[in-house]
Amino acid sequence: MTNELHGRKVAILATDGVERVELEEPLGALLGAGAQAELLSLHTGEINARQMDINPAGTFTVDKKVADARVSDYDALLLPGGTMNPDQLRTDPDAVAFVREFVETGKPVATICHGPWTLAEADVLHGRRLTSWPSIRTDLRNAGAEVVDEEVVIDRQLISSRGPQDLPAFCAAIIEHFANAPQPA
Repeated sequence: MTNELHGRKVAILATDGVERVELEEPLGALLGAGAQAELLSLHTGEINARQMDINPAGTFTVDKKVADARVSDYDALLLPGGTMNPDQLRTDPDAVAFVREFVETGKPVATICHGPWTLAEADVLHGRRLTSWPSIRTDLRNAGAEVVDEEVVIDRQLISSRGPQDLPAFCAAIIEHFANAPQPA
């Protein structure tokens, strides 16, 4: 265990249909680097995870409803993918408002796979450079982003990756970027 993120608190925003590996691997990397993490969702209890969007892959316990969360309580935000997860988040006004406010603070935001859909809905992608799962790239371009096909893309506080194949590089990038972000006063 390292301590690059000791004292940092990371919000993970996800709901039913989250791609298990895209939540579990970054969460493990964050905890291994000494961060605290809280899973925020649309409802309390547990969320159902998926493998390859189709196969049930267990559950994760929700720490707090996003409607009850305050951006000021967190140092960074993680938006995992899976098709169903961000498709539901982007239709929830509380989730969209939380993401918009988080980006506006300048704090780091990491997203992978279909996760950027929520960023598009929050209208925070104009003039930003990022990557994603191929099937949502047109949506991101339509939201004003420059979309590229790279393993990890860092544009100011935004860190993005394409999908599960990029998790090793994505996890390394979020640890480094979250650790180098300005510490709150």
